[in-house]
Amino acid sequence: METEEIVNRVAVSGIVSLDLEELYHPGERVLYDIKDNLWQGMILKEEDFREFLKAHDWTQYEGKNVAVTCSEDAIVPTWAYMLLAVQLEPYANAIVFGDLNALEDKLFADAISKLNISEYEGKRVVVKGCSKVNVPISAYVEISRLLKPIVQSLMFGEPCSTVPLYKKPKSSISSSIA
Repeated sequence: METEEIVNRVAVSGIVSLDLEELYHPGERVLYDIKDNLWQGMILKEEDFREFLKAHDWTQYEGKNVAVTCSEDAIVPTWAYMLLAVQLEPYANAIVFGDLNALEDKLFADAISKLNISEYEGKRVVVKGCSKVNVPISAYVEISRLLKPIVQSLMFGEPCSTVPLYKKPKSSISSSIA
């Protein structure tokens, strides 16, 4: 009795899988809330703030990803956020203005910008959907924007079960008589 060879159709399909989870930056995420520097919870006093900046141990942010925000409805001049960035820059891996979601968006955007997108040119690409880390929707939007002009087709999900997103139209052959 002959046994039929089992063929992995996914493996021979030519589909390239892109897992955005692999772009996750493992560094710690920290929220720095400037509200702790406010006088009476309302305004930022420059002299006090500058003294704080000199005395604060900025090395604790070494390699961390920092989101800078103010959770209070307060008067905070733009230069205060700039001063924080200046202090954090030698130590932090990434610094953003906003919440932890904005930080995650930035980390993934930075990682996507470093991808060699040309590797996917003319390919059938599936962007994996299941991951152990929370990949922000902004990352899926950005990778779609970058891949659509160059791929043969773009899908979402797993190679064995995909949601089609885009398929390059077949070139229409047109003859023109000059």
